[in-house]
Amino acid sequence: MRGEDTQNQTLFSYVRTDDRIPSNHPLRLIRQIADAALTALSDQFDAVYAAEGRPSIPPERLLRALLIQAFYSVRSERQLMEQLNYNLLFRWFVGLSVDDPVWDPSTFSKNRERGLNEDFAACFLDAVLNADKVKGLVSSEHFSVDGTLIQAWALMKSFRRKDGEVQPPSGGRNGERDFHKEKPANETHASTTDPDARLYKKGRGKEAKLSFIGHLLMENRSGLIVDARLTKATGTAEPEAALAMLGDLPDGRRVTVGADKAYDTAAFVAAAREMNVTPHVTQNINGHRGSNIDERTTRHHGYLISLTIRKRIEEANGWIKGVAGMDRAPFRGLPRMGGAFKFRTTAYNLIRMPGLLATG
Repeated sequence: MRGEDTQNQTLFSYVRTDDRIPSNHPLRLIRQIADAALTALSDQFDAVYAAEGRPSIPPERLLRALLIQAFYSVRSERQLMEQLNYNLLFRWFVGLSVDDPVWDPSTFSKNRERGLNEDFAACFLDAVLNADKVKGLVSSEHFSVDGTLIQAWALMKSFRRKDGEVQPPSGGRNGERDFHKEKPANETHASTTDPDARLYKKGRGKEAKLSFIGHLLMENRSGLIVDARLTKATGTAEPEAALAMLGDLPDGRRVTVGADKAYDTAAFVAAAREMNVTPHVTQNINGHRGSNIDERTTRHHGYLISLTIRKRIEEANGWIKGVAGMDRAPFRGLPRMGGAFKFRTTAYNLIRMPGLLATG
C-alpha cells in the first residue's frame, strides 16, 4: 500500500534530543572527555566572569560550539549560529535543548573574545591530556616537532615601508600597489593590516607571503599533540620554538625528539643535548655543508623509528589547517591567533579519541 505524502504538523515532541543521537556516535565519547576537561577549568571560568550582572553565554557551551565549528569545518561564527538553529546533533553536543534560542553572532563573538585567549587555550589542552581516559595514551619519552606556515589575514598591498616613503596606490576603492623597483623586506616594510605578520616563504621556488608559523610538539606513542605555539615567521622560529616547548616538558628521564631537516642546525642540536634531549633529526647534507647529526645518533635503531613516526605530525598540521580552518588566519594579531591555533590543536586531539580508545 502506498503511503500518503502528508506532513504532521505536531506542536509538541516527546522525544529527547539525546535519544536521537546514536549510542555509538563518536561525539558521545568526545563530549565526555571535553566535559571532564571543562569541569577541571571551572575555577578559571569563575575568575574571568563577574559575580553579579546579567548572565552571559555559559563558557562550557561556548567552547563546545567552537569545537563543533572545528570538527565540521563551519566557515564562520555566523554560519555556526545558523546551523545550531536546525541541526539537532550540534544542539545536543553544545547543550541546547530543542526549544532553546541560539545566540546572536555578534554576542557569541564578543563572549568568545573574552574567554578564548592563548593562556586559556593552553590550559584546555592540558586539561584534555590529563583527563582520566586520556592519561594512559600519552608517552613521556619520545616526541616529534614540526612547524607549518599559516597565511596571515593581510594582503601584500598592505606591506608598506616603515619610513612612510611609499608609492601611493592607484585610484579607486581598492587601488593596486606596484612593487616595481622596490624590494620588500621585513627589515624595511611592515603590514598596515596585521603588523605581527611577516613576509616569509617555506621553501625554494615558493611565493613569499605574509604569514605566521605554527609549531607542534607530538608524543610518539599515540600521535597526540602535547604543546602548540604560534610565532612570527622568521628563519630561526622553528628550532627556537621547539627548544622552548621541549624546555617545558617535565624534568626527568632523557627523551628523544624527531624533526625534519630544518632542525639540523648546530645551535639546535647542541641546545637539545644540553637539555637531556636526544635530537633524532633528519640529516641535511648538501654540497656546501655536512650534518650536525653523526653516527653517535644514526647508528641506533631508535633513530630510524623516530624518523618514521615523525611523519605523523604532518597529519595534525593537515587537519588543523585543512579541516579546522587554519590554512589562513581567521583573526589578526599574534595573541588572538595564538589562542585560536592552540584551541584547534585541542580539537585535533579530541577528534582522534574515539579511534584511539577503541583500539587502546
